[in-house]
Amino acid sequence: MDTFRKLKHFYWPFKKYFIASVFFVLIVTAITVVYPIILQITIDHVVIAGEYQLIRYIALIFILLMLIKGVANFLQQYLGDLFGIQSVFTLRDQLYKKLQRLSFTYYDNARTGDLMSRLTMDVEGFRFFLSAGCKELIRVTLLILISLSVMFFYSVPLALVTMAAMPFLAIVVFRFDRKVHPAFRQVRKSLGRLNTRIQENVSGMNTVKSLSKEDFEIKRFTTNNENYRDVNIFTSNIWSRYFPFMEFIGNVSMVALLIYGGYLVINGQLELGELVAFFSLVTYILGPLMNLGFIVNQFSQAKASGERLLEILEAKEDVVDEKHPFVPTEMKGHVTFQNVTLAYTKDDDTALENITFDAPPGKVIGLIGPTGAGKTSITQLITRFYEPEEGEVLVDGRPTNAYPLKWLRKHIGFVLQESFLFSTTIKENIAYGNPEASMDDIVDAAKRAQAHDFIMEMPDGYHTMLGERGMGLSGGQKQRIAIARAILIDPKILVLDDATSAVDMETEFQIQKALKEVMKDRTTFIIAHRISSLKHADEILVMEKGEIVERGTHHQLIQNEGPYHRIYQIQYQDREAILQSVH
Repeated sequence: MDTFRKLKHFYWPFKKYFIASVFFVLIVTAITVVYPIILQITIDHVVIAGEYQLIRYIALIFILLMLIKGVANFLQQYLGDLFGIQSVFTLRDQLYKKLQRLSFTYYDNARTGDLMSRLTMDVEGFRFFLSAGCKELIRVTLLILISLSVMFFYSVPLALVTMAAMPFLAIVVFRFDRKVHPAFRQVRKSLGRLNTRIQENVSGMNTVKSLSKEDFEIKRFTTNNENYRDVNIFTSNIWSRYFPFMEFIGNVSMVALLIYGGYLVINGQLELGELVAFFSLVTYILGPLMNLGFIVNQFSQAKASGERLLEILEAKEDVVDEKHPFVPTEMKGHVTFQNVTLAYTKDDDTALENITFDAPPGKVIGLIGPTGAGKTSITQLITRFYEPEEGEVLVDGRPTNAYPLKWLRKHIGFVLQESFLFSTTIKENIAYGNPEASMDDIVDAAKRAQAHDFIMEMPDGYHTMLGERGMGLSGGQKQRIAIARAILIDPKILVLDDATSAVDMETEFQIQKALKEVMKDRTTFIIAHRISSLKHADEILVMEKGEIVERGTHHQLIQNEGPYHRIYQIQYQDREAILQSVH
């Protein structure tokens, strides 16, 4: 029950619906137990005693009870569903908000398909128990208690004989719960892995087909599918082993009732109608007791789902606002790194080691080096995607954690190496960071990013709908739209993370020409593998293995004949060879 206690604040605010539902469940249960009593009166007083005048009254009472029960059934069902739906609305909302707040560290290890499974299947599993399972447990308890009371009223000895096997049934149900809960947790985990495999395969379909890896992906999916099948079979095996045993115990009770009850009727110690009523009441007890297995099943699934949801809700938020953050009227864009060291996890090697540099407002800083050198890590620290292990990252003379996260990131334009576009119009993609922007501003940003011309060639121009992840556009077109999106928020700090890697040389030249105007009065960080993309930078930081091994302007670094000079020679030697072959 610890899981439900931790999640209490999501469903308890809607307890009025639950309490009202339980009230109508009580009415339905009470009327249900009245039926055997009406049957007993009909047999003993009308059929045997011949008091036929009672039939009209019994019929009227029965019809009235049926009407009341019908209305009460509707209300308990509706209010129970309302309780569950309202509760998981709040829960799902908080889960999504939590996912928005979690830092990159969490997503470095998370799997998209598994997260989707938690926000859909696990939330629904929890809702179903709130809407039906919990209420059913109360109904079963009430039905058993009321039925037992009436049975003891009719005959204490017969009630004791009939109930003799019930403790054994309760033990079986308890053992069933102990076995089935871990099994259902494995089912949920296996489903999450299966969803992850499907999501990754669909998202990477171009890569799969281009490398002819369809058979390989089919085998991987089959492995996950077989695992999901096996854990379900294992769970079904538990179910199949325990339920016949529960039914056997229930049938033993029924046999004991018929033998001893028949003996009491023959000896005049019990009326025939009372025995018939007794038989009906026992089915009201045995049925719910055996139905406890289904309730335990729902409870176990809800508990397993709740545990997986709590893993998200209780995940540590590594990057959070200070209690009293500083909110300046404007950002100048002065970025300073002071002896900064970064390790993504405790077990990993350091991604950055003792990084120190200063980027005054309006300056352009170039970052170059091999893959994994730490170039992107530097820019991710500016936006507080991660927190440094040692040292400080300052913006306008204050540590980045002194500012509210939203305020800080609002003033930083970020164009990632892999441009992500949403499944909506080109206009809405460009205006994503500034939805209040006018159409003129959107067009101006697109022109600066050299995107306007190809956008106007699209079927509906700026209102053209894009496919998932920008399907339908080339890599260069997607990156130019992403650049326009960054320009539109008018940032004081602009980060271009290999932003022109997917465009040809001519388009790169056009974008750089446009960006020269855009970069005025902005502190700009350019991550690039091409020297042509950053040779105009005010300072270039050459990185290797998380350290700055060389720094200076393009001309200074060429004269140093260090790592930068070697990169220059590799890139421009090929170009000179091509020019010589042409001539």
